[in-house]
Amino acid sequence: MPGTDPALECCRSECRSRRDGSAILRCVIDPQPGSNCAASPSRPSIDPQIAVPIQQIDSRVVYANNWMSVREDAIEFPDGARSIYGVVDKPDFAVVIAAEEGHFHLVEQYRYALGHRSWEFPMGGWPAGKTGTPLQLAQSELMEETGFRAASWVHLGRLVQAGGYSSQGFDAYLATGLEPGPTNREDTELDMVHATVVEAEFTAMISDGRITDGVTVAAYTLLQLHRAKTPL
Repeated sequence: MPGTDPALECCRSECRSRRDGSAILRCVIDPQPGSNCAASPSRPSIDPQIAVPIQQIDSRVVYANNWMSVREDAIEFPDGARSIYGVVDKPDFAVVIAAEEGHFHLVEQYRYALGHRSWEFPMGGWPAGKTGTPLQLAQSELMEETGFRAASWVHLGRLVQAGGYSSQGFDAYLATGLEPGPTNREDTELDMVHATVVEAEFTAMISDGRITDGVTVAAYTLLQLHRAKTPL
């Protein structure tokens, strides 16, 4: 093929049966003993972020409602093999660690998809038709679910929810300087319970399985990283 790097084409041939683009990268950058690629005088230096992407050939939405959509993409791997990939697209959300005097504010609600109640940090996304910044969303969720407003906000970081099948991400915030006020919960949150727990009890709830929400645990990890790099 005109313009094709012979080393890369060699490795594509050797890795043809593998469906992981990084396998091709490994052949090119760090060939195994006996690989024909090792004899190439000019193996390319490849940025794995841009050089071997999975290409989208086609896309169609197969389901959609006010909160999410599901699309099916036709894709092509670096070796030319084709397949399909299902992706759940949902708007990003925010999670809030509201902390005061060694206590965290938690909420418990029924999670229909799980079939049971779940203790979590306050979190949520914009309702249909509304939008704003991640900080505005965090402030709105804390007020709606707990009634508290915060004087100080620290952005702890941004993570993805489930990168294997969803494009959704979330921002985590630490809220301090809390002032109580009325809640403004959505209809789906009318069964919500609000409680404060000391941090030692919070970590015990993770250890013994009373807290299983991955976003809550991830946000707490970001808080610990923030504490480690922030002077007292």
